[in-house]
Amino acid sequence: MKETLYVIKVGGKILETPDKLELVLDQFASIKGKKILVHGGGRTATQLAEKLGIEAPMVNGRRITSDDMMEIAVMVYGGLMSKNLVARLQARRVNALGLSGADLNLILAHKRPVKDIDYGWAGDVDALHATHLDLLLSNDIVPVFAPLTHNGKGQMLNTNADTIASTVARGMTEKYEVTLAYIFEMPGVMKDPDDMDSLISFVNPELFKSYQANGEISGGMIPKLSNAFEAIDHGVSKVLIGRYDAIDKIGSQEYIGTTLSNNPS
Repeated sequence: MKETLYVIKVGGKILETPDKLELVLDQFASIKGKKILVHGGGRTATQLAEKLGIEAPMVNGRRITSDDMMEIAVMVYGGLMSKNLVARLQARRVNALGLSGADLNLILAHKRPVKDIDYGWAGDVDALHATHLDLLLSNDIVPVFAPLTHNGKGQMLNTNADTIASTVARGMTEKYEVTLAYIFEMPGVMKDPDDMDSLISFVNPELFKSYQANGEISGGMIPKLSNAFEAIDHGVSKVLIGRYDAIDKIGSQEYIGTTLSNNPS
């Protein structure tokens, strides 16, 4: 029987709210066994860019990563946010290690091809070196991934944190029983973000198409769920989307949120 691995991705709003972040780290630290944390941080990068007088353009909700914004991303994601998270986890006796895709050559990517829009140094993932990552896990080291990759030719790339989480999760399925969880400030996938009673507790591919068609799932939730189903297609056992204060219930019957599966129900 495979050992369980939890891959937890934490959204940017949680990272920027001290009391919520402390709770997340407390609960993450309480998870027994192998685990990986993936973090975003786009708002913090944008705020720093504004302070420095650097434009941080967005198109259709996606960041354009110019040369200057790539430098900001490395500073914020790989430096400020990564090291602060590692330090806080060390204080909770979690032997964490901050990583980008360039470290140990863990995640190779390429610059997103220019079609209608040039996204600059946005990176689309090509490969995960699972053996190198497993070496860390086998030595009870807890990886903390920043949303950064590299192209193998010396260029860092800005890669969506949800994509990083999905890539890591599905890349570790050969050895581990992997649960992937996206943690943010909402109870899960909502039909109406303003109605806390509109939680969608279960989504499969057919329901996903239906919810998109009638507009009940839209915006940034669409790529999040697309990444999740891709992970399931590549062997991830379970994908959960839920509140930041429910991490300690992941894997139990008490978990409340959205469960994604290829099963009919």
